[in-house]
Amino acid sequence: MKRNKFELGRPKITRKSWECVSYSSASSSSASRPPWVELPRDVTANILHRLGAIEILQSAQRVCTTWRSVCLEPAMWRVIDMRNRGDLHDMPYDLDIMCRHALEIICRHAVDRSQGQLIEINIEYFGTDELIHYITERSPLLKHLKLANCYNIEGKELSEAVKKFPQLEEVHLTYMTSIDAEYIESIGRSCPMLKSFTCNYPWYNHNYFFPEDSEAEEMEYAQAVAKTMPNLRHLALLGDKITNERLHAILDNCPHLESLDIRQCKNIDLVGDLEKRLSKQIKTLRRPSDSTADCVWIVNDDYSYTSE
Repeated sequence: MKRNKFELGRPKITRKSWECVSYSSASSSSASRPPWVELPRDVTANILHRLGAIEILQSAQRVCTTWRSVCLEPAMWRVIDMRNRGDLHDMPYDLDIMCRHALEIICRHAVDRSQGQLIEINIEYFGTDELIHYITERSPLLKHLKLANCYNIEGKELSEAVKKFPQLEEVHLTYMTSIDAEYIESIGRSCPMLKSFTCNYPWYNHNYFFPEDSEAEEMEYAQAVAKTMPNLRHLALLGDKITNERLHAILDNCPHLESLDIRQCKNIDLVGDLEKRLSKQIKTLRRPSDSTADCVWIVNDDYSYTSE
């Protein structure tokens, strides 16, 4: 598989990253107060929040006592963004393991600081069943869950975890290889308030790694959505093997659906009644042949994936 390209805005994981798992505030070397400490706290919080959890806990909170004070407020941790550049694979195996462990420790610190106020979390390239369990025990208000390339999180554990998130409205799964139709159905049944669902793991890519899975089994993903997610407003199934018949079933059972992304779904043929129905029911439609240039995760024809 080709090496990945990653978003320039994401923190790079380095040897220093896994060493920096304890945090302390730094004292100012200057007697004068830096100008940024005069900013209103809400403005400071807004600026710091844009850095993401990794940068805040590794660096920003050490700049001055004012920033550390802001970083300790539970409101700062209602949204936890643990995106990273995913360059763990470029490291020796032992450093890879250490970095993943360090990221998990950082994530737990962030969850602790939310003090039960966590609403949204985004995790990429790391995470374990134990981490998911840790989050579920401390985040009863969670509404938005995003997981990408978290290969050590099992579908069974995730489907059990979402049962403890009664307010969950969004679930976005990308390259989660352990999530099959059974677990998607379980997630749907456990989350009656679910309004937005993404399952981006293209099945021509899936077949490359899991050739023993039959096409019939893969079709059950769309059926699971149709059976258990009646309140969906937004659905993305990028690269799925969904057929016209399965898409009709989703439209039948998800009457509130207004946004649909079926790019790279090569078994869909938008002609006749289906074309008319989509035009009438769906406000925002991304067609199978539409460009993926704006996708965070892009699947290439050689079964590699790219994050831009």
